[in-house]
Amino acid sequence: MEFEVGQVIKLKKAHPCGGNSWEIQRIGMDFRIKCNSCQHSMMVPRKIVEKNFRGFI
Repeated sequence: MEFEVGQVIKLKKAHPCGGNSWEIQRIGMDFRIKCNSCQHSMMVPRKIVEKNFRGFI
């Protein structure tokens, strides 16, 4: 799967704030993603992002 910085993706589970769209801020072994609803940022392993990926927005 090809991801780029700045893309907005949808994941399987929603963030506790209720948002389910995420902006990719960094790519590597870990992804830094930011919730578009509450602006919370977190590091997630690549394997988990690829497993829970549901599509581009």
